[in-house]
Amino acid sequence: MDASQSMLENIRPYVGRELGTSTWLQLDQARIDEFAACTGDRQWIHVDVERAKRESPVGTTIAHGYLTLATLAPSAFELFVEPWGIAHVFNYGLDRVRFISPVKAGARIRTRMKLIAAEDKGGGRVLITTENTIEIEGEAKPALVAHALAMLVN
Repeated sequence: MDASQSMLENIRPYVGRELGTSTWLQLDQARIDEFAACTGDRQWIHVDVERAKRESPVGTTIAHGYLTLATLAPSAFELFVEPWGIAHVFNYGLDRVRFISPVKAGARIRTRMKLIAAEDKGGGRVLITTENTIEIEGEAKPALVAHALAMLVN
């Protein structure tokens, strides 16, 4: 049996099941400003606190959608990479992302992750797909829902 088949056998029982929820993470203005500096996306809705108070429909600055999306990586490490003892994991892309609700500066978010597919790619590699719902504390609607792909390698 190849290493990927062994890994797949260990993962297969989790397909269709929720893997858990990550710990809460606060997206404060300092983090939003750092992301803006890294990406060059300094749109006022993210970085101009006074203007956002006056003009934003939500009355404050909001986190960048891609900043919120970027929190999937640490969530993956928390929910399956470290607990499963995965030696190597590579971001393989996204199949679908929907930004549903804005994340106000200072809000806390967490990821609810479900394993929806696991495919043997041979050579000690398994491609998994997770459905990730990033919840906003105290809000009825999530910030986003994304189907993420990761290549697990023994």
